[in-house]
Amino acid sequence: MTRILIVDDEEMIREVLQAYFEKEGWNILFAANGLEALKQIKEGNPDIVLLDLMLPDISGEEVCRLTRKDSDMPIIMLTAKSAEDDIINGIVIGADDYVTKPFSPREVVVRAKALLRRISKTEKNDQLRFNNGQLIIDHLKKEVKVNNEVVALTPNEYKLLITMSSYPGRVYSRGDLLVKIQEEDDLFFEGYERSIDTHIKNLRKKIEQDSRHPDYILTVFGMGYKFGGKPDEANTSH
Repeated sequence: MTRILIVDDEEMIREVLQAYFEKEGWNILFAANGLEALKQIKEGNPDIVLLDLMLPDISGEEVCRLTRKDSDMPIIMLTAKSAEDDIINGIVIGADDYVTKPFSPREVVVRAKALLRRISKTEKNDQLRFNNGQLIIDHLKKEVKVNNEVVALTPNEYKLLITMSSYPGRVYSRGDLLVKIQEEDDLFFEGYERSIDTHIKNLRKKIEQDSRHPDYILTVFGMGYKFGGKPDEANTSH
């Protein structure tokens, strides 16, 4: 049974979320402050955490930072902070998703279930293959092959490729991709979009047969980038 930890100092919010998640058959853990949340994370071993940022003792951001030191536990932040900088900062310090208040409890449930499915899918697929094996991404070895030849990617290039190839066809803005590679210094750099463009350009040179007419990293004009590779049927655990 899926176990969720709901961290919020407002009792009404905890009760509403409890009702919705119990309908899904989930086990519920609670915490009304940051210290209690850290204790529940350690002792209760939840599968996923809903974490409010405005807590009475230590902040939700600090709870997230401390949790991320030794755990990849999925975290969805709940907060009234809706500014873009707040959202980016929340994801940079380790949140997997971000929901602003007021929110629909049904949406929170859907997001939590989708996040767990996505993580489960990634864990199962140790190796992803595209275009009849022309591109192979090995998660365990952190290795990328193009036409059976290993290509050397930088950490940021690898993160970009993993992010986009996990959801072929999904459009990512430059801001989305910046958050994924967590270039914290670039978040405050006026020309951060050019930083992503540079990474994309270098990645194309390494994995595309013709970087001017790419098969994998496609530009969506006015929006960002998407992955255009066709997944092979053999995208399973190896």
